[in-house]
Amino acid sequence: MSSSAVRPSAPLAYVSRPVLPAACRRAPDLMVYAGDAGGRCEVFAWHAGAGRARQVTDRAQGTMRCAIDPDGVIWWFAEEADGTGAWRVQGFEGGPDTPAFAGEIPPGRPAGLVLADNGRVAVGLGDGDGLTVRLGHRAAPVEHTLTFGGHATLAGMSPAGDLVAVARAAGSPHAVTVLTADGETVARLSGERGRVWALGFAPGAPGAELLLVEEHRDRYRLVTWTPERGAHRHAWCDFDTEITAHWFPEGRRVLIRQERHGRSRLAVADLARHALTPLSVPEGTVQDAVARADGAIHCLWTDTRTPARVISVGGPAPRLPAPPPSPPPLTADTSDLWTPGPDGPVHTLLAVPPGRTAPGPVVFLVHGGPAHHDRDAYHPAVHSLIASGLAVARVNYRGSTGYGPRWRSAYGEGVGLTQAADLAAVRRDLVARGIARPGAVGLWGTSWGGYLVLLALGLQPELWRAGVAVKPIADYAAAYAQGTPALRALDAGLFGGTPDEVPERYARSSPIGYADRVRAPLLVVAATRDPKCPPAQVHSYLAALRRADAPCEELWLDSGHDGLDGADHVLMLRRSLYFLARELRSPRARRPSPRDPERR
Repeated sequence: MSSSAVRPSAPLAYVSRPVLPAACRRAPDLMVYAGDAGGRCEVFAWHAGAGRARQVTDRAQGTMRCAIDPDGVIWWFAEEADGTGAWRVQGFEGGPDTPAFAGEIPPGRPAGLVLADNGRVAVGLGDGDGLTVRLGHRAAPVEHTLTFGGHATLAGMSPAGDLVAVARAAGSPHAVTVLTADGETVARLSGERGRVWALGFAPGAPGAELLLVEEHRDRYRLVTWTPERGAHRHAWCDFDTEITAHWFPEGRRVLIRQERHGRSRLAVADLARHALTPLSVPEGTVQDAVARADGAIHCLWTDTRTPARVISVGGPAPRLPAPPPSPPPLTADTSDLWTPGPDGPVHTLLAVPPGRTAPGPVVFLVHGGPAHHDRDAYHPAVHSLIASGLAVARVNYRGSTGYGPRWRSAYGEGVGLTQAADLAAVRRDLVARGIARPGAVGLWGTSWGGYLVLLALGLQPELWRAGVAVKPIADYAAAYAQGTPALRALDAGLFGGTPDEVPERYARSSPIGYADRVRAPLLVVAATRDPKCPPAQVHSYLAALRRADAPCEELWLDSGHDGLDGADHVLMLRRSLYFLARELRSPRARRPSPRDPERR
């Protein structure tokens, strides 16, 4: 369902998935973005010249994914709670929304969208069998259909629309495949000697030049591929930690964003001149960055104390919709903590209530992924926990991004077990430094972070006083069987095989195997239509807890994994905050457990 309601100031939805509005290539004043519509995320059109916003979608499930093509037509993905759906289009000024292609197309999971200047369109949709890429023109019948078995994503299409790039697991023999529109393989780039990621073809350029990032000797470097010369490695443009990169709208310049030790750096690489120019941005995190045709670079910037705001480098700031009402800046004592570990020091972003001098309650806010990391960025949960008198530790355990290839691949003790060991090591460090009170340390995580919460509570019951697991993996083998193809591919890579091939590894890393050892009060928040962390395996885990008479509360949301309804998010946040404040600030939490190794 679409809407033509005009909103003069529809707030940008910076909190859920922080990205800048997408601008029309031919008419940069025409933009599209996901914003707040009465507590639900929906798509809006923004005319920067007129300062006018119009709500495009109005769906019960909310809408997040959107784009705008060179003709100024808005694309949005009508996603259902199970993660499947279809692309639809609507004119910038309104009117009916229609399917992206003429004819019947089965729903699928979004797996890439490319909108070329010549009107050519490539749409990737995934299902249980693999990836289907459809090529054609908007609102016309599909011209070419390409199918690929197993998990894969559409990574790019050349400006002429004659070549497409498809990405698979970055470390596989076919990490990136370049094909013609008829499906003939032109090149296959292997990631066996170093993982490879495809980042799209240069827009509007003559010929076809594909941008890639390659892992090489514990570093990351830029690579470009053309049909004429194949892969060309830019050895002068390499980095010690993870990067992502995007082409400028014209020419052979690339905007690079490096994630390093919880903070961001920006640079411009001129491939023609072999020149790398760092850009000056404040210390903190750049959540999104876009290079404009006039040379300006617009950034969505934040740090732990400051809510996200737009800054501009090398040009005037863009005229954008009003951001959401800003919460007050975080008032806390913040610092970086480095804890010695077997593969190098573990980095923690620490925030402590102002003025606290004695050991007190601490919440470990555990990130998911695992190929993700906590950043020096404003986080509403950190703000709320500090306001409740609870310190917050955000640990970038082994396996996190932002610390280089070796750290990202360090799973020496096993999947989950390695990360739980890092959480325990940081806890010991906080207790030894007089920051954490031994009997008042809790865990709170979502998705894979929720998985680590459940695993740690069972593996190390003497260390943790309380836990909150939101939409977690609770039974790894069952989650593999019930989950999406993308997550099955991820898990098979992490474990070195499927549950049928290496059952002992999955069993050793699965929280359900330790459910009878859980002693700390636990709150589990799950979703009834979650395709990534399916509800059935959560139910099995909760049943195991009940058999063990473990203290547990549960909250069920009628949503999918990436809920776009603000009311659900607020409910989860309030319940979690109340639960942790109650458990960690109670008189019981002031007494160390009899089995606590740090008991004084």
